[in-house]
Formats: sequence, structure tokens, C-alpha cells
Amino acid sequence: MPLADVRSKTVLKLQNAILEMIATGEPLVDTVERMCLEAEKLSPGAMCSVLTVDRAGLLHPLAGPSLAPEYSAALDGLPVGPNTGSCGTAAFLGEEVTVTDIANDPRWAAFKQLALPLGLRACWSRPILNAADEAIGTFAFYYRECRGPTALERRIVRRCVHLCVIALERHQRVIEHERRAYTDALTGLANRAAFDVALAALNCDEPGHWALLVLDLDNLKYVNDTFGHQAGDCLLQTAGARLASEAATRHAFRVGGDEFAILLQAPEELHNLEQTAERVLKALAEPAECGGHIVVPRATIGGALLSAGDRVAERVRQNADFALYHAKENERGGFVRYWPGLGTNITRRLDHIREVDAALREDRIEAFYQPVVRLDTREIVGLEALCRMRLGKQIISAGDFQEAMKDLHVARALTERMVKLVAADVRAWLEMGIPFQHVGINVSSADMHGGTFDTMLATAFEHAGVPLKHVIIEVTETVYMGDDDGSVQSAVEALRAKGLRVALDDFGTGYASLTHLLTVPVDIIKIDKSFVDRLAVGNASMAIVEGLLQIARKLDIRVIAEGVETENQADLLRGAGCVLGQGYLFSRAVDRNATTQLLVERGQDCEGPNCYSA
Repeated sequence: MPLADVRSKTVLKLQNAILEMIATGEPLVDTVERMCLEAEKLSPGAMCSVLTVDRAGLLHPLAGPSLAPEYSAALDGLPVGPNTGSCGTAAFLGEEVTVTDIANDPRWAAFKQLALPLGLRACWSRPILNAADEAIGTFAFYYRECRGPTALERRIVRRCVHLCVIALERHQRVIEHERRAYTDALTGLANRAAFDVALAALNCDEPGHWALLVLDLDNLKYVNDTFGHQAGDCLLQTAGARLASEAATRHAFRVGGDEFAILLQAPEELHNLEQTAERVLKALAEPAECGGHIVVPRATIGGALLSAGDRVAERVRQNADFALYHAKENERGGFVRYWPGLGTNITRRLDHIREVDAALREDRIEAFYQPVVRLDTREIVGLEALCRMRLGKQIISAGDFQEAMKDLHVARALTERMVKLVAADVRAWLEMGIPFQHVGINVSSADMHGGTFDTMLATAFEHAGVPLKHVIIEVTETVYMGDDDGSVQSAVEALRAKGLRVALDDFGTGYASLTHLLTVPVDIIKIDKSFVDRLAVGNASMAIVEGLLQIARKLDIRVIAEGVETENQADLLRGAGCVLGQGYLFSRAVDRNATTQLLVERGQDCEGPNCYSA
């Protein structure tokens, strides 16, 4: 067989081998290294080099199996230009460059000291051009003697350059696909998939080596509802950009709708997580213009440091999530660092939330009632509705699942269910002609801050055909705590305007109780059980109760003593001028049927002259 045919078959064999590697997805470096080795076999004495050119016009070694590693490393980051050796010049001009004498060619003047000591005397380079005729790399042969390429070498390189174009463009497509797969389209940050990969790659052998911050934007829903989703998207983009640029040592991710994560590995940031989190919050909190509106990104952060017991990164992530959950309930707008035991508390709360959710879905939430009676006649003048959960034959009081009610959604769902149950029961009692005056419904802080509670309650009782004069809303002093924007007071005023009365429950257990009587109009005060428990002639509790009764009379406010359990307590209260009481002495909280019987037997008839109602 003629030598030319042999060479043609050999070149074709090289091409097929490289195409197979490209088609099967072999790594780019392995593919190009193999190409260089095969090309060198076809051209003994030549040393092959492939460089890539990035978008900034900088050279980067990709393959050079026969070149000294230190030589290839010295080329990394060199800018292309008219006098950057053979390869840099070829990439700059977009055409091949043949240098037959490196020692005396001006294009090598600044670089010959790198090549000559290694015995490199000549270099022929061809640019690798993409479809837009842009240089994305170079393919070169180095020689140990001063010469140019042979006809065979030109043929080999033409084929190799073509293969390089295919390999590089496929590699770029793979990179772009991965970039899209691991990048959040809206913010440009790494996404949840990238976050999972980053966590899996972390070393968990050295406690304190890294930490994780997770944060939620507190006001995304408000911005979306008030200014529209375009402004909300702008808020997310602004937050993402600030998280990405706040410090180069951090890795920021968008892992969900309004949730972000920051991976910390720099020692100075790990030393003081609190300070690091504060810097993040400060960077976020600058006003931003979004769709013609000024918005301020607000966030809450939870964080966890890799500790000795954390065998896997997922445990640190879970701990950071626990800290964020706790922060959103107790330190909204601030930072909480995970501590041992926090996860147990939150897990218990989540278990309670799941139990209550199931009870709501399965109609196992029931209303029980405890009577409010006249201390003199023991007639029932009213009721307090109390939430109970049925679990098989067992009745669970609200105190046993109160952790669940720290969740705003659960608290509101329970209140809405109780309102509907109570409205239906009152309607039934009125239709039976039973003496019935009023029922108290406990309201949480979540209800009062929701903005729609008064409408929901009025709608439920109107649907049941029950006048709102039969309803008392019971709120504790803690509901008023932190009412900086006056939303609770506005809600109370709206309720009273609809004809409902408001009772201040557990009076005396909070702060500035008397101040609340001045600032928040109430119709009824319920003295907390802790005062009633300590009642004795001439003691402090007795003095406080007597003083409160005098103040209430002057303000035309009714008073109900809670937790009355003994006849002695009832006598002392009655002697001090207290008319109404509630407690185990008269009845525990009982279900609807038992309450009906109590009302039939002991309900006060308000048609008589001695009627006294709360």
C-alpha cells in the first residue's frame, strides 16, 4: 500500500478515535491529551500543544503532554497579542503563525527565555476558530530544530483543529447546560441543586471548619401583594446581588422562593457568626428602587457551625434551618445561632403542628365551655369557649398542644374553626329558648395582626344568625405587647364598633396592666388565677384585688375572677365586691351537651330585675 494511503488511514483512525471520545462524553482534557499523543506519533520529533482562549482574551494550557509542566504553567493567563509568541499571535490575528527561529523572532522576544532552555527552537501555531471566526484556542507544534511544518503535519493539524472545534464547542455546551442547571435564572446565584452539590463536597472531619447561614426575606409577600410581582422579582434580584457581592469569600445560593443560603469558610467570618450575620443584614437593608417603588429588603437569619457531633453536612443544614425557624418566631429581622437542644424543641413543635393539622382536617377540634357565674346566686351568666382536640376517646386540652399555636397559620386556623363551632352552638341554644347571655372566645396575637379577624368573626355569626351582642372577645395582655404600629388597638376598636365586647384575660400577669386600661378600651377584666390562689384577709393579693375592683367600678368595667376553686375564695371575692367568678368550684370545661344541661338548670334569666350580666 502506498505510504500516502497508509498515512491517510492513520489520520482517519486518529479522527475516529477522537470523535468517539467526544461522542461518549469523555472529559475534554483526556480527549485533547489523546489527540496530542496520536498527532505526535504521526509526526516524530514534534511536540503538540493546545491552548484555550477565554472571553477576556487570556491563554490557558489545555494539553501539552510532551512539554515541561513548568513551561505550560508559565503560559497560563497570558493575553493574546501581536507579539505573544506563536500561539498568542495566531489567536490575536486569527491566522496561522510560523516561527522557524524562536531565538531571533521578535514575536518571541519576551518569551524565548522560557522556550530556549528546554530545547525548543521553532513553533508553528494555528488558531482554533468557532463558527463566528472567533479564536477559542490554538493548536501548535514545537520543534527542536529550526524548521516549519511539513505537508503531512499540515494535514494532521487541519484535522486536529477541526476536532478541537467540535470538542471545545461541545464542552462549552456542557458547561452552559450545567450552568443553567445549577444557576437560579432570576437572581443569577447558584440554585438549590448547586447548594446540594456544594454541601455534599464539604469536609466534616474538622469542627469549626465551615458554617452555614440560611435566611428568609421577611417582606417578599408584602411587596408582591402591594406593588406586584415585578417589584417582588426586583426585590429578590436586589437581595441576590447584595449577597453575592457583600464578600468574595462567601458562596451564596438561592435555595427556594424567598430563601437563601450562605456558605462560610473564611476563618475571620467563622470566628464571630453573629457579627458576620449582622454585616449581611446591614448590606441587605439598604433601600432599593423596584418598579418605581422604594423597597427595603428585610431578612431573618439562622446559622449553624460545623460541630464535633456533625458527621454529615446535612446535619448542619438542618441545624441552621432550626435556628431560622426559631428566629422567625422570636427574633424576626435578626439572627439566631443554633444551640444544642433547639432542634428537639422545634421537632416537638412541628409534631404538635402536624397533630393539630390532622385534627383540623378530620374535624377532631371541639369547643368545650366553662361557665361564668354570679358568686351570690351561682347562676350562669356566660361561658368561655375553650379549644379541645379529640384523640380517640381522649380529650386533649389546648395547653397540651400550645406549641403548635406559635405557628401563625395553625393559630388562625384553630380560631376560625372555634368561631364556627361556637356560632353554631349559640344558635342552637337560642333556638331552644335556653337563657343565654354571652360566650367568650379567646383570640391570639396572630388573629389580631392578621387584619381580617373582625370580618371573619362577624361573617360566621351572621351566617349562624347570632347577634354579636352575645359575643365577647378575650385577649391577653401579651397580645398588646409589641403593638408598635397600633394594629392590635385598631382591631379592638373595629370589633367594639361591630357590637362585640372585649375582655382582658389573665389580667395582672403581663406588664403595665393599668396602662392598658387607659390605652386599649376594654369592657371586662378577668383577674388571673394567680391572684385568686393567694387570697387571704389582709394580704397583698387581697389588697390588689380590692383596689382593682374599685378602679373597675369607676371605669364602668365588669370584673370576672378566674380560677375560683374553694368556697373561701368565693366568699372573699364576694366580700370585696366581686360579682362574677369562673373556676372548678362551679364547673370544669365541658362539652356542648353537658353545657346545654348546665344552662337549662342554672342559666340566669335576664328578664328579671336582679339580672347581672358581664
